[in-house]
Amino acid sequence: MKELHDYLHNNRERFLEELYGLLRIPSVSAVTTHKADMIRAAEYWRDTLLAAGADKAELMPTAGNPVVYGEKIIDPSKPTILVYAHYDVMPPDPLDKWLSPPFEPQIRDGRIFARGADDDKGQGFMHAKAFEAMVKTDTLPCNVKFMIEGEEEIGSPSLAGFCRENTALLKADVIIISDTGMIAQDIPSITVGLRGLAYM
Repeated sequence: MKELHDYLHNNRERFLEELYGLLRIPSVSAVTTHKADMIRAAEYWRDTLLAAGADKAELMPTAGNPVVYGEKIIDPSKPTILVYAHYDVMPPDPLDKWLSPPFEPQIRDGRIFARGADDDKGQGFMHAKAFEAMVKTDTLPCNVKFMIEGEEEIGSPSLAGFCRENTALLKADVIIISDTGMIAQDIPSITVGLRGLAYM
């Protein structure tokens, strides 16, 4: 475990800079003029997973924005974790409420402020870097798959079809989603159920 801890510590600044690169991409799925940014964010994720040690990572087409799929299979007989995240963000309006530009990350009081920093680029990146650390220190105990979509903020209209078409590819023993709430910074929180969207 010391090797893993050392890797995380020694690469902390690089991890932050790479996260900032993702946060600077205005991947707003609700605004059609950001289509090129959506592709750029998806490609950034693909390259991040490949650099982290994924055996393969690719952009897979859907009726809307592509899904980024990546995997590392160390042993087919071992359990498989599927990590879900999304690379799209909500529009940053109203801009006059921001203390700093929404797509230029800024650290204040030890926290990163930028659109998507905690919904959901930050959480997804945390999983990618934990994965990288285990791959690079040869401590990865199971198979890992990533499914990173680009339409969560508009209700994931293409995701159900994508999952139906790729059932075998997405097969896993457990799914990890970190696009959830946290009671407090010093209180670990585990969400055990999600109800989806409800409009009134």
